[in-house]
Amino acid sequence: MSEEARTARRLAAILAADVVGYSRLMGIDEEGTLAALKSHRQELIDPLMAQHQGRIVKTTGDGLLIEFASIVDAVRCAVVMQEGIKDRNANIDESRRIRFRIGINVGDVIVDDGDIFGDGVNVAARLEALAEPGEICVSATVREHVGEKLPIGFADLGAHSVKNIARPVHVYRIETRRARETPGDAPMPQMLALPDRPSIAVLPFANLSGDAEQDYFADGMVEDIITGLARIKWLFVIARNSSFAYKGRAVDVKQAARELGVRYVLEGSVRRAGNRVRVTGQLIEAEAGRHVWAERYDRTLEDVFALQDELTLSVVAAIEPSLRQAEAERVKRKRPDSLDAYDLVLRAMPDVYPAMPDGAVRALPVLERALALEPDYALAHGFAAWSHEILFVRGGARPENRLGAIRHAEAAIAHGRDDALALALGGFALGLVAHDRPAALQALDAALAVSPSCALAHSFGSVVLACGGEAERAIEWGRRALRLSPFDPMRFGVCFAMGLAHLQRGEYEEAAEVARQVFQANPNWSFAHMLIAATQAKLGHLDAARDAAARVLELQPGYTISGMIAAAGIEAAAAEHLRDALGLAGLPA
Repeated sequence: MSEEARTARRLAAILAADVVGYSRLMGIDEEGTLAALKSHRQELIDPLMAQHQGRIVKTTGDGLLIEFASIVDAVRCAVVMQEGIKDRNANIDESRRIRFRIGINVGDVIVDDGDIFGDGVNVAARLEALAEPGEICVSATVREHVGEKLPIGFADLGAHSVKNIARPVHVYRIETRRARETPGDAPMPQMLALPDRPSIAVLPFANLSGDAEQDYFADGMVEDIITGLARIKWLFVIARNSSFAYKGRAVDVKQAARELGVRYVLEGSVRRAGNRVRVTGQLIEAEAGRHVWAERYDRTLEDVFALQDELTLSVVAAIEPSLRQAEAERVKRKRPDSLDAYDLVLRAMPDVYPAMPDGAVRALPVLERALALEPDYALAHGFAAWSHEILFVRGGARPENRLGAIRHAEAAIAHGRDDALALALGGFALGLVAHDRPAALQALDAALAVSPSCALAHSFGSVVLACGGEAERAIEWGRRALRLSPFDPMRFGVCFAMGLAHLQRGEYEEAAEVARQVFQANPNWSFAHMLIAATQAKLGHLDAARDAAARVLELQPGYTISGMIAAAGIEAAAAEHLRDALGLAGLPA
């Protein structure tokens, strides 16, 4: 076979990224720089790659080379990545901030053993070198293909001669809203007073199908999303009639947010071609121009109404955790003396979510402050119940934590009959602490009746079912949770439940794979290492099992197998699988 016949080629969008001043940063603090880079990768960049269907071709100490099938996806991913890095740097000293330069090109590449080569790659690298810190430079071909598909601008930087490229390269710099807005911009209209809770407007989605008759599909999507978001009690949602006043207009998101009096705006597009439909959406914190979330959904168009339902459920489920995280970050910037009950709950949440006792100890006094301001606050009761559950199951099984979990769980359910998250938190605590699984599942079913897209209710339900020995149902609920919110920061809980269920079914390879996902999502959670220890022991990898067991005891010094099983109320048959495996790993009985 000739060399030419063996050469594989394809057209690709190539993103080259490089850390600005990497050698200087390493000189200041090697360990801190490496830890920060790892955190950026795990918490921002890798999830964005997955969302936008990018493939990391290779990494160096200070750089990334990423391949995309779609030029628009490459640019959208780069924009959200740079905005995310800016936000993560907000509270870091200027001298220690990690910033990226990014270059994007599209071209024909040679593929060899997973790597890519050719002028298309070289030009992307040269464009990256031309970018200023925190900026994105693209080629003329990229600029032409993106056109007006994304809410960004392009500054023409002219033609540049670059190293090892025979022809000049025409360069454009991407300008986001944040970059384009300056103090000299025309004043915006007076913004309406923001509500006392997170507020959102869903603008009409653009119909990119080239067929005006397809407006009904885009409009139906938006109406259903508005209805779905309105079920989230803690969210203030602008009514359909006001949102649709912007239909057919070129909308500036910041201005629309001021006019409607909201903090967040969801915008998107629908493109239908033949028997396929593509829906894109992006959530923006309007005042800062910050991208909170962006996603694309590709589906086959069969039953149009069923498709609308599926897409609506997916969009609403993805937005909820993104909004919770954005709100928690916003509240961190407020003065402690200006916090109301809602802000106090948001401030407590980051300490609750790791699901470890030291965080729960910090969260409980903050939640008690919220309840002192608003005694019937269902969500505050729900997070207090979860905090006590954490302390009971992983902090020593003290009776006061059991009573606290039950008391707050019952209050969350009583006061939160129209609040899906409060119902889910209350039901979870009842299942894990009171071991009242029928009452727990009743509360979780009630949460899903209020908000069918509440991924956390499915996630908590999978844990309750797995501990109750209902492996098949636990896996079913878990898959539903991950389908609704595949990048949810809370996915470690549902992955643990699915791992426990696979273990009960004797599916040790599957259980081990899920255990790795639990660790990746929450590496400082003792139950992540417990599941790794159990699965590796069952697979006969005793050294790995013992290493994981040692980490369990580091994170949870008083851990015993019997204590854990009793505290969580794991059903007898299910407990035997776990007891045997953890004993082999060397954990104390």
